[in-house]
Amino acid sequence: MFKQLLDEKSFKEGRRITVGEVSQDIGISRATLTRIANQPGYNTNTDTLSALCDYFDCEPNELLKRVL
Repeated sequence: MFKQLLDEKSFKEGRRITVGEVSQDIGISRATLTRIANQPGYNTNTDTLSALCDYFDCEPNELLKRVL
């Protein structure tokens, strides 16, 4: 879901947005964002989710996917 939101934001802004840029803008480490993007079921905290929701102007359900 993170990658999809990143692609959508890049398209809307007409430029490439990198994970590193998101990391700098929201103050979350690049490693954490990479894990969120690449590891299904990665456990993160609500502060990180809130920062990502603010950055992407979205709701948590747009970032999260239930993994069984």
